[in-house]
Amino acid sequence: MAADRNSLIARALRGEQVERPPVWFMRQAGRYMAEYRAVREKVSFVDLCNSPDLCVEVTCQPVDRFGVDAAIIFSDILPVLQAIGRDFHLVKGKGPVVPDPVRTTSDVASLRRPDVADALPVVPKAIKLFREVRPDTPILGFAGAPFTLFCYLVEGGSSKNWEYPKRMLYEAPDQARHILNLLADVVGDYLQAQIDAGAVAVQIFDTWAGTLSQEDFKAFALPATQRALARVKGAPRIFFSKDMAPYLHLVKQTGADAFGIDWRTDMRIARKALGDAPVQGNLDPLALYAPTDQIRARVRATIEAAGPRGHVFNLGHGVLPTTPLAGVDAMIDEVKKYRYPAP
Repeated sequence: MAADRNSLIARALRGEQVERPPVWFMRQAGRYMAEYRAVREKVSFVDLCNSPDLCVEVTCQPVDRFGVDAAIIFSDILPVLQAIGRDFHLVKGKGPVVPDPVRTTSDVASLRRPDVADALPVVPKAIKLFREVRPDTPILGFAGAPFTLFCYLVEGGSSKNWEYPKRMLYEAPDQARHILNLLADVVGDYLQAQIDAGAVAVQIFDTWAGTLSQEDFKAFALPATQRALARVKGAPRIFFSKDMAPYLHLVKQTGADAFGIDWRTDMRIARKALGDAPVQGNLDPLALYAPTDQIRARVRATIEAAGPRGHVFNLGHGVLPTTPLAGVDAMIDEVKKYRYPAP
């Protein structure tokens, strides 16, 4: 673990001066890689997520192919819903579907508070296995934030407007808070289990918090994330949300140690709002389709906007399935070639 503490990403997440920013990117193990697609031809996505050995296999693929500075364990955010009593499955063209959404008082009463060690063992086990096979590569853990999980749980799947979750916030706020608190406790314990298994840092994804007004963000999403992260100790905690710009003045209140910045948010503005907190991001994923010289220029511009202390280079959201590998190669090569000016 001492090697982890001295790794490039660990030092950057502590806000230390480093020679260059470390680089990893969201969804770096996935459909844009032929190696991943070959695995998926043999097994369903859910079965893949339930196999520690297969999770490690696909987690290693971008490490071996691109030489990224950190891995993120391959999984999904929705197994937390299974842990509290709701199954999900994936429907082609529709994404995740929760067949039995939670909308009534009796639905809420049917949810359970699990022992995370029993209910969510796959990812911690996979992190331990990864540490055995790639001991020199730091690995990150992750989970969905309570509000994002709440959205899927109450809506029953994906949505443009999130009608049912947002209606619950307005029509039954105490019921909504009960669910959010339950999710927060499970998510917090789940992240802690990943740190205990060897994760050098953990990231919490609040993908859908950006659908809320500031008033509702402060009333629901923010307290739930605070509650989850308060249960997590021993490694940096990264908070990421899409459409983060309206909440920049609030997100430090989450209790996170570092902040992922989406590509719509100007990095200089984020730096001004967040002070000396480490940041991560924030190249537009679609920029990887650009000509190589443009990719390299945008990489340098992102690094320079973030400044020389406490920056982890990343995309501003997940890599897309059709992303050309040449674009990924150019991005990573340019980050690795970059050197901060001497202080």
